[in-house]
Amino acid sequence: MENKRVVFMGTPEFAAYSLKCLYKNGINISGVVTVPDKKSGRGLKLTESEVKEVAKGLGIKILQPKKLKDEEFVEELKALNPDLFVVVAFRMLPKIVWSMPTYGTINLHASLLPQYRGAAPINWAIINGEKVTGVTTFFIDDKIDTGKIIYRKKVEILPEDTAGTLHDKLMVEGAELLNKTIKDIFSGNVKPISQDKLLKDIDLKYAPKIYKEDCIINWNNEAEKIYNFIRGLSPYPGAWSILSLEKNGKQERVEVKILFSEYENKDHDYPLGAVIKEEKKVKIACKDGFIIPTKIKPQAKKIMDNQAFANGYLKFNLKFE
Repeated sequence: MENKRVVFMGTPEFAAYSLKCLYKNGINISGVVTVPDKKSGRGLKLTESEVKEVAKGLGIKILQPKKLKDEEFVEELKALNPDLFVVVAFRMLPKIVWSMPTYGTINLHASLLPQYRGAAPINWAIINGEKVTGVTTFFIDDKIDTGKIIYRKKVEILPEDTAGTLHDKLMVEGAELLNKTIKDIFSGNVKPISQDKLLKDIDLKYAPKIYKEDCIINWNNEAEKIYNFIRGLSPYPGAWSILSLEKNGKQERVEVKILFSEYENKDHDYPLGAVIKEEKKVKIACKDGFIIPTKIKPQAKKIMDNQAFANGYLKFNLKFE
């Protein structure tokens, strides 16, 4: 086990946590692959990925290829003499890369595969109102998230969980599962299962990448469905809607993000999207009740709570479209 060489591939915080956990548990990380530094912010300063920051602190060799098929990069990987590649929240690998190590290439995915294959499993599980999700380790093959499963671990989704809180829970559980997976692979104690064996009699759900247009709130939906939609996109990228208001005799339309909310089921006669104040709270009418925004961000404004929104906007004639 001590001589086995692992190359870790990843980018964001979710992956960086796994890297720290594996290093702490004695996994021999001989190299780290992450994205090139990017310019960001007003000053367009070069920023490093969270994985690179951790790797630098641990003194691990870092590779940052622009293209994963570049001959120079492939040769650098071979020079590391890898026994196993470990991938967490990274790009799709070409076969010339994932087929290189002696023990293959494994991935950590934030769902119970085969459910929620794709780029945004945490978001979609909450949006769809799931009560349970989890983490999966599996061997990578030539398709996305379809390889043989090594281990899965269930994680409960609480009614108040957001994409942010669930991300953090899965990040911790995933790192522990990944550590066990690696040690068992090197000990010869894993028996991978084809995902095809798990597909019988299940309603397969996917987790495609989420774009801005996917985040628009539909006020014609039930209150609980909208509530799940909001928390599934919280804190990022954020569910949003257009707020129509009459200001100084002119009609204005403002993009507003609802980052956190509550909901209630209640019969009413208000038009969909109507903004009212009831029981000292601002509420937004939907199909079978109300959404009560608790953190809301109008475009070009700071995040405000329900009371601050009421103080600043209820003087206008309001309606969410």
